[in-house]
Amino acid sequence: MMRGIYTSINTIRKQVYAEIARLAYHYGNDIDSLKTELSKVPYKILPGEESKYRESIFLERAIVRERLRVALGLSVRTAEDEGPISEGAEEATKAEKYYQPPLINIIKFACNKCPDNVMTVTNACQGCLAHPCSEVCPKNAVSFDFSNKKSIIDAEKCIKCGKCAAACQYGAIINLKRPCAAACGMNAIKSDEFGRANIDQEKCVSCGMCLANCPFGAIVDKAQIFQTILALRNEETPVYAAIAPAVSGQFGPDLKPEKIRSAFKALGFTDVVEVAIGADLCTIEEGEDFVKEVPEKLPFMATSCCPAWAVMSKKLFPEFSDTISMALTPMVLTARLLKKHHPGCKVAFIGPCAAKKLEASRRTIRSDVDFVLTFEEVMGMFEAKEIKFKELPESDFMHGASADGRGFAVSGGVAQAVVNYIKHKYPDFGEVKVAKADGLAECRKMLALAKAGKYNGYLLEGMACPGGCVSGAGTVVSSVKTSSDIKKHMSVSTHQHSYESDYKDIIGVLEEKDMEAPEDYV
Repeated sequence: MMRGIYTSINTIRKQVYAEIARLAYHYGNDIDSLKTELSKVPYKILPGEESKYRESIFLERAIVRERLRVALGLSVRTAEDEGPISEGAEEATKAEKYYQPPLINIIKFACNKCPDNVMTVTNACQGCLAHPCSEVCPKNAVSFDFSNKKSIIDAEKCIKCGKCAAACQYGAIINLKRPCAAACGMNAIKSDEFGRANIDQEKCVSCGMCLANCPFGAIVDKAQIFQTILALRNEETPVYAAIAPAVSGQFGPDLKPEKIRSAFKALGFTDVVEVAIGADLCTIEEGEDFVKEVPEKLPFMATSCCPAWAVMSKKLFPEFSDTISMALTPMVLTARLLKKHHPGCKVAFIGPCAAKKLEASRRTIRSDVDFVLTFEEVMGMFEAKEIKFKELPESDFMHGASADGRGFAVSGGVAQAVVNYIKHKYPDFGEVKVAKADGLAECRKMLALAKAGKYNGYLLEGMACPGGCVSGAGTVVSSVKTSSDIKKHMSVSTHQHSYESDYKDIIGVLEEKDMEAPEDYV
C-alpha cells in the first residue's frame, strides 16, 4: 500500500481538491463564473509548456480535467469526449446532489496498462547451469535462451503456479500483478480490450483500495466538496461535521485534538461531533444482538460498521445476510443524534472511507447523512481557506466518546468494544469467541471458514482496509502513525467503555432495523 507515502499523486489530488474548494467558496452557485474559472484550473495546476509527470503536458492537463470533474461529483469522460471541462457543471450546483454510481472510476487514458498476473524473468537471472526454474515447471513453460543466457517463460503455457519463482535462488522471477487488481479483494478489476484496467461494478464494493494503490493515479472517486461548501455558505441551515475516530493525526502535528473544533468552524461548519459517540451506541446494540441471537437464532454474528465488508458479505455469501448485525453504523447513529438535537441541520461525515460515500447513498440513510468527505478532501478545503493550524485557538474536543468507541478505527477495536460490553452487562454469559480479518481478501477467507462451520458461536469482525479504517482510501498519513495517535486519544477519553456512554438511553429512538438488500443504492 502507498498510504502514508507522500507522492506526486498526493500533490495533484490535494491541488485538485483545493481548487474545487476555492471555486465553491468564491463563486458558489454563480454557474457562469464557475465555468469560466474552472477552465483555467488545469493551467494553474500545470503551468508552462513542459510536462512534469508524463510524456505530454497536454495529456497531463487532460487527466487533471477529469480529476476536476470527478471532484465536482460529475462523471469521468473518455478521450473521445471533446466537450469543455465545464460540461454539465450545473449538476454540481444542486443542493441535494448525492453520489451517483459508479463511485470509483478509472480515467482510461491515465492507465498505464500494467501487466496483469504475468510471470516474468528479470535481469537478475544469472543464466545458471542448474536451471531449476525449468526443472520444476509442470507445463514446460520455462526454457533457457542460450543466446541471451537467460531463462524465458512461454506465457501461453504458464499457469502462474509460482514454482519457478520459488526455485530460483537469485529471486530473478517475479509475478507481475496489476497493483489495483492485486489490492482488490473482490477480484473486480480485469483488463479491457486495450489492456487497461476495468472495474466490474457489479463486484465492486467501493472500498477504494484500488484507488489507494494505483501508482499512476488513474483511479479516482467522486467527491462532494463543492456541494458541502455550498451548504456551508447558506447561513440559514447549520452544517455539523461528524468526524470519524481515525481523524487522530490526519491533518498533521499542528492540528491537535484541542484545535479540531476551531479548524472546522473556520471552514464554515457550525460545530463538530465525534463519530466515536455513535460507535459507543453501535457497540451496545451489537452486544445486545449477539447475546440474544447467537447461537440460538444465528450460528455467528458479524459486525456492521464497515460498509464495504457488509456489502461484500451480502454479495458473496447471501445465505448469511442475516448474520450481519442489524445495528446501524456509527456514522448513521451519530448523524441521527445530531438531527434529533438540531432539527433541520445538515450533517457531513468526515472520515477515511470511500465506501461511506456509497453507504450514505442508500435510500434510508441519505436523509441522515447529507455529505461524505474524506480526510484528504477536507485537507484540500483547509488549503483553499489558507487556514493556519498554529494560529487557531484551542477548545475542548473531548466530549463524551469512550476509549472503546475511538478504538473502532483500528482492526480488532470493534470486536473488543463489543466483548467489553458483554462482559460488563452479562457477566455470566461466558467467553465471547472472536475472529477478525482486515482486507477483503482475508475477510472472504474468514467467511468461507464460517460457512464451513469453523466459527459457530463467534463474533466476526470484518474490515475492508488492511489494519482497519486507519488505512482507508481517504487517509493522509500512515496507518502506523494514526494507530499510535489513536491510542493516545483513547487514553484521555471521557469514558473507558461504551456502556458508560452519556447517550446510551436514547438508542431506541435512533436505531431502526435496516433490512435493505446491498443493491439498494441510488
